[in-house]
Parts: sequence; structure tokens; C-alpha cells
Amino acid sequence: MEPVTIGLDIAKHVFHVHAVDAQGRVTSRQRLRRGEIAAPPGWDRGLRHRPYWAREIQRFGHDVRLIPPAYVKPYVRRGAKNDAADAAAICEAVSRPNMRFVPIKSVENQGFLMVHRARGLLVGQRTMTACAIRAHFAEFGIIVGQGRQRVDGLVDLLDDEELALPATARMSLAVPVNQLKELDRQVDVIERELAQIQRVNPMARLPSSIPGVGPITATAVAATVPDPTMFRSGQGFAAWLGLTPKQNSTVGKDRLGRIAGRSYLRHLLVIGARNVVRYPKARSRVGGGWIEDLLERRRPMVVAIAVANKLARIIWAMMTTGEFYRAKAAG
Repeated sequence: MEPVTIGLDIAKHVFHVHAVDAQGRVTSRQRLRRGEIAAPPGWDRGLRHRPYWAREIQRFGHDVRLIPPAYVKPYVRRGAKNDAADAAAICEAVSRPNMRFVPIKSVENQGFLMVHRARGLLVGQRTMTACAIRAHFAEFGIIVGQGRQRVDGLVDLLDDEELALPATARMSLAVPVNQLKELDRQVDVIERELAQIQRVNPMARLPSSIPGVGPITATAVAATVPDPTMFRSGQGFAAWLGLTPKQNSTVGKDRLGRIAGRSYLRHLLVIGARNVVRYPKARSRVGGGWIEDLLERRRPMVVAIAVANKLARIIWAMMTTGEFYRAKAAG
């Protein structure tokens, strides 16, 4: 009998296949090399989150569904954690009626996200370089506080002829200083590209009308969430981003843990929310009354997480309706 469903566990070079028929009987267990996937048989497939292979297999007319690894884990047979068991668990998970799947990203969206990943890499390198410059100056008793603008002041000090630094130290410091300037230039180039994308991309233009959401956050949301209807509500979208605490509740006792989810998008939204909390004008546009009340009872960072949650729900509503943000009246 022809298999109708398979679980495909993907690695770099080795793929494990677990196929079942319409009655759930196992019809095939295979270990394939990368090149053997190029001409797949007629199966419907459940894969872990690999958009490239999903698109490749779709070209043969198959129904491809991507499953987040966290949703597959409960179906892995206890005491048998290996690639073959993962493929069997994927096959089981894809057949569940209430299983949630991940939309398959287009080539354009993957390229879109790569711009963000490149920026994140450069920003991380820039932070490490700035910290190294601060530490090197500190060895000679030149201390400054945290903050990028203070590191820029140290860079200017390097050109001061009256500064008591040996020639070898000046030469060594010139290397990270030049690297910092080059990283600044590269980050600026990427951010200008993201701003250009935001101006022409309809899905990225919508969130940009919200206070606290700039071109970087808007383009990241548009690239990561090509289909907002995959979430039933704004609450589900915010939970997926990790802006709600994880629950470990039982016997009527609520136990809430740390927030966890899509760390990059959550990071961007929290940064924007902190700016909203900091500036009264921005607070008034997001409904300043409840933010003011919350600030009287909670720390600013806790309030920023609550505002980020609200921003996420607003973004979901705008992306599903296509409407631009309308600021709330002050009062």
C-alpha cells in the first residue's frame, strides 16, 4: 500500500524517514543521504522547521507541513532519543488534529531575515569591541561608565597627544578602534537597507505607524510572520513571541515562570516598549492612563514587558485587518 504520511527528520547530510499508511501501519523506515531526497516518492510530509527543504518537496506536489521541534518532543518514545525515533515522533505529531504548524517562508522572506541576522552579528561584534576598548583603557587608569557614547569619548582620547599612553598601547588600541568604526559603517548600511525595505513593503509599513515600532522591528515582524492568521488572536501571537510567562500550574495553583519565546522579536519589541514607557508623549499615544497607573505599582522594566505585550497584540490586529494605527486620544 502506498504510504500517505511520513515524518522526515532533517540533518545536514543524513535524513531519517518514517512512513505510515492510512491505517497508521508503518510501511517504511529509511536512512537517506542528502542527494536521495531530490526525487521523493508521493508522500505527504511532516518536517521540522526547514523552509528550504519544504519548498523543494512542495515542487513535487506534496502537502508539506512544518512542525516546531518543541511540539514533536512529547511524541518521542521514552528512552529512545535518536534520529529514527524523532522521525517516528514527527509522523505521529503531524497526524494530531489540533497540531500547530509553521508557515513555510518564501525565498524573499528568508533573505529578508538574513539581513536581520547579519545586523545582529555585527551589533554583537560591535558591542564586544566597545567593551574591549573600555577594558584596555581601564588598564591605564582611564575609566568611563557604560554606554556607547562614552566609548566614543575614549576613541577621541586616542588622538590626544598629551595622554600618557605608551606607543605600543596606542598602536594596539588603534586596531579595535578602526574595527569599531568599520562595524558602525556596516551596521548603518544594513539599517538604511531595512529602512528602504520598510518603505516599500506593505506588511512592514503597517507596524511602523505604532509608537515604539521602527523600521527594524517592523521589517523583522513582516519577515518572520508572513501569515498572521496562523494565530487565533493577538494573545496567541504575544505568547508565541514569549511576552507571557510560562505556566507550570496544577491543582488550582497558578505558577508562572519566566518569559520565553522568539527572543529576537521579543528583544526588539521590549526596546521599543521601553522608549514608550520613558517618554510621556509616546505613552499618551498608546493609552497613557494604564501605563501611568502601572508605573506607580511596578518597576519600569515590568511595565515595559506589559507594553511590549500590548504592542504585539496591536501588531497582530493591524496585520490581520490591514488597518494603520490610530492613536488613542489623550486623557
